[in-house]
Amino acid sequence: MTQGTPACYSRPMDTHAAASAAPASPNSRTADPVVTEIVRNAVISITGEMKTNLMRTAYNTIIYEALDFTTGLFTTKGETVSIGLGLPMFIRGMAETVKKKIAHFGLDKMAPGDILITNDAYTTGSHLNHVTLTLPVFHKNELSGFACCMAHWLDIGGALRGAGSDIYSEGLQIPILKYQDAGVVNQDLVDIIRMNVRIPHRAMGDLRAQVAAVRTGDRLFQQLLGRYGRSEVLDAIQNVMDHSELKARARTQTIPDGEYSAESYMDDDGVDVGKKVPIKVKVIVAGDEMTIDLSDVSSQVRGFYNSGRTTGFGCTQVAYKCLTSPTDYPVNDGSFRSLKSIVPEGKVVSAVRPAPMRKWMTYPMTVIDTVFKALAPAIPDRVIAGHHADLLSVNVFGTNPKTKEFFIGGTSLPGGGWGAKKNEDGVSATVCINDGDTHNSPNEQTEAKFPIVVENYALIPDSGGAGKFRGGLGVERISRARSTITVNSQIDRVHCKPWGLEGGREGAGNELAVRKGRNGQWNEDFKNAKVIFELKNDGDAFRIRAGGGGGYGNPWERPIEKVREDVRQGYVSVKAAAELYGVIIDGETLVVDEKATEKRRAEMAKAT
Repeated sequence: MTQGTPACYSRPMDTHAAASAAPASPNSRTADPVVTEIVRNAVISITGEMKTNLMRTAYNTIIYEALDFTTGLFTTKGETVSIGLGLPMFIRGMAETVKKKIAHFGLDKMAPGDILITNDAYTTGSHLNHVTLTLPVFHKNELSGFACCMAHWLDIGGALRGAGSDIYSEGLQIPILKYQDAGVVNQDLVDIIRMNVRIPHRAMGDLRAQVAAVRTGDRLFQQLLGRYGRSEVLDAIQNVMDHSELKARARTQTIPDGEYSAESYMDDDGVDVGKKVPIKVKVIVAGDEMTIDLSDVSSQVRGFYNSGRTTGFGCTQVAYKCLTSPTDYPVNDGSFRSLKSIVPEGKVVSAVRPAPMRKWMTYPMTVIDTVFKALAPAIPDRVIAGHHADLLSVNVFGTNPKTKEFFIGGTSLPGGGWGAKKNEDGVSATVCINDGDTHNSPNEQTEAKFPIVVENYALIPDSGGAGKFRGGLGVERISRARSTITVNSQIDRVHCKPWGLEGGREGAGNELAVRKGRNGQWNEDFKNAKVIFELKNDGDAFRIRAGGGGGYGNPWERPIEKVREDVRQGYVSVKAAAELYGVIIDGETLVVDEKATEKRRAEMAKAT
């Protein structure tokens, strides 16, 4: 980690970077403050109902259980008005997609009943599995905004094994098109999609669910416009954005001016095994504005861990939102007017065609973690130590012996440990930062849909980094095959373990292991956790372990009673309590040896 000393800074012009900046000060609006507050809550409610309808009508568990989707409302310029709480990284992805659709068709070429579609990875910033539908909202024949939804399709074609060398191997690419033109469905497009996915009836079900979601947004937003008047509602939306800007600027001003930097790394890109992928960030604070510079992040890689430039901007926005206005709702573009993002093309978070992007979501999590790391000296009370920073999403596929049908799916997102804060332990078994409201799925559902038995799903003792405030615990999941299945694991952050802050210890890294037979030994001898393998016999199994979070503060300063309670709960072993925390506890009675503890802690403090 490299941390710069605070210094005055004037932002240079950078012809190779894009800056996401907007007006320096809010404009006055004419909307009534009462109407503004009604509209604020209404748009939150609308996007929430869009989300609920999509979740209840989708065909695949990754949408209705894992909630790998987001819904939103946007202005006629493509500005975010509100998003249904879901995946934070979709904040910028949907907005950029709406703007690109506006640029492609032009507002004058849109009509009531249109629904626009794309999954272009270099527009959304993510992989081809993310299909985005956008519906222009017309009120009394006047365009008044857009309803949009981005959702993860389980399959979009492409190779199932290994890392493709380019985007063309990753599945069907849908350019910006009209799925529906003035109410008439483009059947040719539907037929093309059906022919290029492995389980077409599920894909069509998810497509219809997305159509229902954007129609819900259209209907409810039109009702709002009709009740309070178009100009009043649109002015109120601008008021909401202006207020969000004021709050973000005020919070930014509380951060000491200066230039801060930090670095970390990813294990590798799955192709050049063992070659670290550097993640270096710079943060500049000047008054009520912040610049996050990703110029020194690694160039795009050969493996499929790249993401588009939209994701680079998304990284900076997620970090900034967490630091300045995490509880300001709805999430809207006003919150980011005081943020400038420098994201040169050709980086792992701003890759250019034809870079592969299947696992687009992996690296951005560490980019955001590293931004927090950079600002730790300036605002230690607002950042967290490192977290496990990987979905640990393991894909499985094969033939279901009961139905004789091909299946493809995941084994649910296990969650892991988050970093501790200056005054609080890290949370355990929680999905990583970029996926926000994404859920794990019930073991029973996994077992019902796939020939898999979940043998164990539990917290991992001692996985949280030791500290005055302990890092959150990681999770172990053991999945046993009941027939031949192929397993594709592409897990990172095995070697770059979640770092601690202010003397806190690092958390455990992510892990993968494979077992042959019910009584076989676990094979952990992998250079990384990016492995594709078959489980052929009943009893073969694989184990994933999500890492813990980093600790905060010196471990020997953790209150003795808290350490004892951690041992009682099974979060910390008796051995770790003595070695890491300096607390000597009887393993059977859980009685603390106060004299031995006092001596041990004094020795630990003296050794630092």
